[in-house]
Amino acid sequence: MLMRTDPFRELDRLAQQLMGPGTWSRPSAMPMDAYRDGDQYVIAFDLPGIDPDALDVDVERNMLTVKAERRPLPRSENAQTELSERPLGVFSRQLVLADTLDTEQISADYEAGVLTLRIPIAERAKPRKISVNAGGDRKELDS
Repeated sequence: MLMRTDPFRELDRLAQQLMGPGTWSRPSAMPMDAYRDGDQYVIAFDLPGIDPDALDVDVERNMLTVKAERRPLPRSENAQTELSERPLGVFSRQLVLADTLDTEQISADYEAGVLTLRIPIAERAKPRKISVNAGGDRKELDS
């Protein structure tokens, strides 16, 4: 038998039990980090214990949706639960992406329980130099 002494963990566990696991119609939130790294945005979602086949990443227009489902581990009929803290059910997160991101080039990797999305900045949004022509120095092009 496992023993714990953290009363705040117990309150979190009770709140999770009252709310129940996330469902497809009412998913739980998933923690994430987002940052810019050079010419791309990186978004990392914590999804430990999720089967890669249970991940769904979708982008429609500028709305990015990430859904995942954690199912219970198979157990024998004689197994008795002593402690259950790992949340089960459906997790989801939606983000509105800026028009300056290239949603056609999103890459996704899942390793060590972290889903990492890399979204490049669109070429049209990158800074560029504009050449300025002096009034009389304009040349005509031959057709």
